[in-house]
Amino acid sequence: MSEKIIIKDLSLQYIDGTESLRNINLLIHEHAITVLFGPAGGGKSSLLRCLNRLNDISEMKSLSGQILIDGINILDKNVDVIKLRRNVGMVFARPVVLPMSIKKNITYGLEVMGETRTSRLNEAVERSLKQAALFEEVKDRMDDPAIALSGGQQQRLCLARSLALEPQIILLDEPTSGLDPISTGKVEASLQELKKDYTIILVPHSIQQAARTADYAGFFLQGELVEYAEGKTLFTSPVNKRTEDYITGRFG
Repeated sequence: MSEKIIIKDLSLQYIDGTESLRNINLLIHEHAITVLFGPAGGGKSSLLRCLNRLNDISEMKSLSGQILIDGINILDKNVDVIKLRRNVGMVFARPVVLPMSIKKNITYGLEVMGETRTSRLNEAVERSLKQAALFEEVKDRMDDPAIALSGGQQQRLCLARSLALEPQIILLDEPTSGLDPISTGKVEASLQELKKDYTIILVPHSIQQAARTADYAGFFLQGELVEYAEGKTLFTSPVNKRTEDYITGRFG
């Protein structure tokens, strides 16, 4: 399996003195789910934000190293950030739907990009909603306001909205933290299907979710990548004692 993303010597420090990432080296494989897990404040979300340059709007003191996506260093100042974010979609813990219809939530981004063909927009709506396991639940209410959906449905709509732009990489920051078990199961099942076509990086909301979903996993602690391995290896036979202590519940 080839690498989609290569992270080299990545370090990040914020203006308040917080050192969020320290010398991170990591290979992200394409068509797989890579899980970043560990206690709060470990740097997981900061790494996600680096991957589509959302940290550009944060109060950073310093950022060094490289993030290569298909061989291109996305931290280079000449990179087209808008194009990057179209290619690297992100879904946050709290769903934020647009104040418009379910269908319009999906088509809005495409229309902003200049897509006007009705057939193309309709195809994107159906494709992305099916990929997010939401189509059957909303196919007869496309003109209803998105805010009328349940929390789990809104989260899957946000995932569909990202998929409509046909990114290559999907970043998910605790996307099921506020969902019930049934909705969580639907999102996780969707991810297993989506990895056939996308590269997925997930910050899970629990160690159990990490173990269930990970093809590869990295344990983060206080800005350091402590251990990285295939998921089935890391969660059954961790090498580092700090990883073992966290997985077995001795801290965190």
